[in-house]
Amino acid sequence: MAYSDMPDRSVDATETHDLIASDKVEGTKVYDPNGDHIGSIERIMVEKRSGRVSYAVLSFGGFLGIGDDHYPLPWSMLEYDTDLGGYRVNVTKDQLESAPHYARGEDFDFDEKRSRGIYDYYGVPPYWV
Repeated sequence: MAYSDMPDRSVDATETHDLIASDKVEGTKVYDPNGDHIGSIERIMVEKRSGRVSYAVLSFGGFLGIGDDHYPLPWSMLEYDTDLGGYRVNVTKDQLESAPHYARGEDFDFDEKRSRGIYDYYGVPPYWV
């Protein structure tokens, strides 16, 4: 089928059966294994060359966005739970408190060493392997 033969679809589509727009992911709640709300997705980090989503940066701690820190979670750890309307991760609040993180407004260099440390902390294979 040629591009000109495709049905007219809105370019503003934010979600399909298998796809979701990044602006719909940002702000989505994240839950621990027990279904308790632990934070929200602040942003997603996409690998420039491959286009793979590498991390979901979780906003955790603080109150109403004040005093919260950012916790990069390997994207492979998140599982969308339709019943909760958010992502479930196999991480508890206690585990997050000692996880690699950075303060709101702080630059975080996702260099190879830090990236490896994030994946090692959570015990999942890195996205680049």
